[in-house]
Amino acid sequence: MIPLFDIPEIVQHYAGHFNEVFSEEAFLQFQRYVSGLIVSENKTVEGINRLFVLDTRNQSSLNRLLTESPFSVEVLNRARLEMLARLPGTQFKHRGVLSIDDTLLKHYGQHFDQIALLYDSTERRYVWAHNLVNLHYSDDQTDYPVAFRLWRPADLERIEAGLRDAGVPMRQAKLTLKQADPKKWRQYLLGLWRRKQNRPEIKRLYQSKLTLAEELLRGFVAAYPALKLPVVFDNWYTQSAFCRFIDKTLKRPYVGTLAADDQVQLAAGPVSLKRFAAHLKDEHQHSSKTVFGKITIRYKAERETYYSYCASHRIKSFGKQRLVINHRQDDLSDSPAFYISNRLHWQAPGITRIRRHRWPVEVYHEEGKADGLDQYQLRDFAAIIRHIALVAVVYSLLRAAQHDKALLQRLQGQVETKLDGTAGSWRRSTQAQALWSFAVMVSTALSQGQRLEEVMLPVLRALCY
Repeated sequence: MIPLFDIPEIVQHYAGHFNEVFSEEAFLQFQRYVSGLIVSENKTVEGINRLFVLDTRNQSSLNRLLTESPFSVEVLNRARLEMLARLPGTQFKHRGVLSIDDTLLKHYGQHFDQIALLYDSTERRYVWAHNLVNLHYSDDQTDYPVAFRLWRPADLERIEAGLRDAGVPMRQAKLTLKQADPKKWRQYLLGLWRRKQNRPEIKRLYQSKLTLAEELLRGFVAAYPALKLPVVFDNWYTQSAFCRFIDKTLKRPYVGTLAADDQVQLAAGPVSLKRFAAHLKDEHQHSSKTVFGKITIRYKAERETYYSYCASHRIKSFGKQRLVINHRQDDLSDSPAFYISNRLHWQAPGITRIRRHRWPVEVYHEEGKADGLDQYQLRDFAAIIRHIALVAVVYSLLRAAQHDKALLQRLQGQVETKLDGTAGSWRRSTQAQALWSFAVMVSTALSQGQRLEEVMLPVLRALCY
């Protein structure tokens, strides 16, 4: 535990951007909470409150920031994006990329509002978790979350009643599943909802991850109509209806990800991408024709090399798409990656560069969890949403600091630290500043004649609480 005797410099520097979001008391608690998310190893309300060893307050004041303060998450998010827009390094740029992805916020126990038993592909088992859907921005200078939605589990009784009210017939044989096999009943009911969701009264009954992703993208396009940024996503989100929504409704470019068993329509009939890629590889290696051309892209100030096939093809369920098949090894010995885009004139370097910018959302999920993204003990769903919004503020402060020379000079004037340009390095720098402030406080107190035991008493009380 690194004790805090004051609000860290990075928080003081940017706090004014959020002054109008909060009441006077809530603004103070906002600064304390954000400071704790950066410095503390324990990201809970109790752990953060204990950091402030001199300005001690009851933790209920901090808890009320999340549970009772009337601040709007939407207004907070807008203030955060306006702060980032003031720095050239973190402004939206025309070569920027939007990505859609989700992550599990896992917890032990099920006593959290709207928590669900969800499959974790990394652990290959079901876990209790909330599911966070993120819209993330990335360019060669920066990346940060733009907006998010927290998924709610399906209310099967509401969906069933809504489908009946809408006159959607249900197969009599399936009704017995409600008692006999609840899992299959859920699958049947959600499948029925999915097939009928083109009707507004039915779509309102449930918000799937895809629905939430659509909502996030609608919000961005409405707020920034002049920005025609491409949208990138992994294989789970590469579904035909979602791609059509981006192409036809939003009129935006996308780069999706296909699996090896997806099919390309050839003159001889449909063939899996795995077989098609193997055929192309054989042609490349056993003829004079260069099928996989060497390309180089620039990503985050680095140059990367790929060996790419690029052509327009009809993809089953998607229609005509620009298909890119990439290898990293020049002998094509590695497994190929498959990407599609609705921009049929785009070439392999551009599509590959855009797809490469999907990675930062994965980094945010990892580093965001280091900032407390999944380290909450709050039970209330609205309070959890506020906690996530404040974690997004922390990540954005750390990103903004990388492009703020004035702040960098002040921080390095206090503590000489080496910053490698990552959010983690700025987090460690802030922790070092807090430790330096602690050392200065102790040194000053001792020089003024105070006893060490007297100086350390509030710190020890906090540690031993």
